[in-house]
Amino acid sequence: MTEMLDQKEMKVIVFQLIDKEYAIGVDVVQSIEKLLTITRVPKTPPYVKGVLNLRGVVTPIVDLRERFGLEAKEMDDSTRIIIVTLPEFEVGLIVDAANDVIDIPVGSIEPQPGVVGTVESEFISGVAKIDKRLLVMLNLEKVLEPVKRGTSDEF
Repeated sequence: MTEMLDQKEMKVIVFQLIDKEYAIGVDVVQSIEKLLTITRVPKTPPYVKGVLNLRGVVTPIVDLRERFGLEAKEMDDSTRIIIVTLPEFEVGLIVDAANDVIDIPVGSIEPQPGVVGTVESEFISGVAKIDKRLLVMLNLEKVLEPVKRGTSDEF
């Protein structure tokens, strides 16, 4: 799913939630936007903040802090919405900051650690150790699973 460079490196977008850095493959990232006006939609889970009209496309917006059960934070100038495109739909992810785009050696990615009791552990596909940085690799299919199920009270 993620773009490989010579099968040895993977290009990812690094973003931040609280004091942790997370990464997702650039191949699914459509754009990174500053905070825009979000229209609330009734009967959606609390982590679905609503929708926004982005260049003529109505896109659901998910607050990753709330999705992971992390403490809420007032949105500010560094808050970003990462628009990701998956085979079935497009969705925006609210993050504290979008830090950079880097190439990760595939060999530096370790399987998901066996962390018990963390809410976000089910959303992790692996962990990459780059120099002194620890990047949590997200499994977007798991993160967005309830969002794409499409029941009457979910997006």
